[in-house]
Amino acid sequence: MENKRFTIPKINLLLKWLLIACLAGVLIGSASAFFLTALQWVTDYREANLWIISLLPVGGLLIGYTYHYLGKSVVKGNNLLLEEVHSPKNIIPLRMAPLVLFGTLVTHLFGGSAGREGTAVQMGGAIADQFTKIFKLSSNDRSLLIIMGISAGFASVFGTPLAGAVFAVEVLLIGRMRYNALLPSLIVAYVAHYTCLAWQVSHTQYNIPFIPDFKPEYILYTLAAGLLFGLTAMLFSKSIHFFTNAFKKLIAYPPLRPVLGGAILALTIWAMGTTKYIGLGIPAIQESFIIRQPYYAFAVKLLLTAFTLGAGFKGGEVTPLFFVGAALGNLLFLFIPLPMALLAGMGFVAVFSGATNTPIACTIMGMELFGTECGLYIALSCIIAYLFSGHTGIYSSQLSGGGKHVLFGNFKGRLLVLFYGKRSNN
Repeated sequence: MENKRFTIPKINLLLKWLLIACLAGVLIGSASAFFLTALQWVTDYREANLWIISLLPVGGLLIGYTYHYLGKSVVKGNNLLLEEVHSPKNIIPLRMAPLVLFGTLVTHLFGGSAGREGTAVQMGGAIADQFTKIFKLSSNDRSLLIIMGISAGFASVFGTPLAGAVFAVEVLLIGRMRYNALLPSLIVAYVAHYTCLAWQVSHTQYNIPFIPDFKPEYILYTLAAGLLFGLTAMLFSKSIHFFTNAFKKLIAYPPLRPVLGGAILALTIWAMGTTKYIGLGIPAIQESFIIRQPYYAFAVKLLLTAFTLGAGFKGGEVTPLFFVGAALGNLLFLFIPLPMALLAGMGFVAVFSGATNTPIACTIMGMELFGTECGLYIALSCIIAYLFSGHTGIYSSQLSGGGKHVLFGNFKGRLLVLFYGKRSNN
């Protein structure tokens, strides 16, 4: 009788969370499917009607006024989700989902340089948190619910459910993972992923045709590439924070920040004479795996994205990070004797790893996207990029759970750990 008394509540609890995971996964996967379809439509329309880029200031005004009058409670975006996980206070307003969806579509329609992960993650977090009311969950349960929303959004928008599940529990604390949230995060990720596929929404495919055997000299090449990827990730993060602070100091009235930013962006795009570096940049990412790209491609995308998001336009940072990393890997092909596609793939996930401080999720993502054969190269480049990307990232609300500085206090300490597996005593 005693065993039954304890077993039945556990079964009920398991069934409850399984039900929540399935419901949330279906809703979030469907939202991602709609978002990806709409995003493709506005991208196609923009590329067929390039004159619309001249209206970027108008798009900025629409976003600025919408968030100023309707979205003050959700303007923090991904950082609000992280804050609520760390210190649950108020249920995330459902309005976050349509607002970020609207803002991102407007940004891409008029030609801003942004991604899509932030949108999917915010929609996922906002939708998942509404189950708090339905199931009358506690504060601790709310944290788990938001993690599940992050996982489902990430998994369904990129088609990488395992990476999405790990990302959601790894992104919370630098240097630590919340393992008790891993199983529900995994379940909801797969439900959301397959729901998105059920809507017949496909994901971008990448290919690394040749993976060389992992030789000692290739370890050194991978370390060097990872270091550069990490420094680039740090530059990306600092650039976003720089432009965000610059616009706040320059313009006190928030709705006007994206107006000025949009005008500067429109003139810049016109002066460049190409749309290669705006929007998601998927075609350029795919090209980085097969043909040489301009040596400055990664830097242009980095600056345009940091400026776009810093000015107040909406969207994610991750797909632009893919662009920056793949283009940088393409450039390194001139100096590092590894296959171009492999270097592009390493940069694709390693710059993302350094900017978000999620080396494990990025390693898994690389293997989900490119195959397990490149796992050693991907893992090493992601870890090195993580270690050399500084103590902060693109998410200012990400907390340190021990952090990188514990083992890597200085450059000498880094080298000792990398080559000898121990910490310096000096």
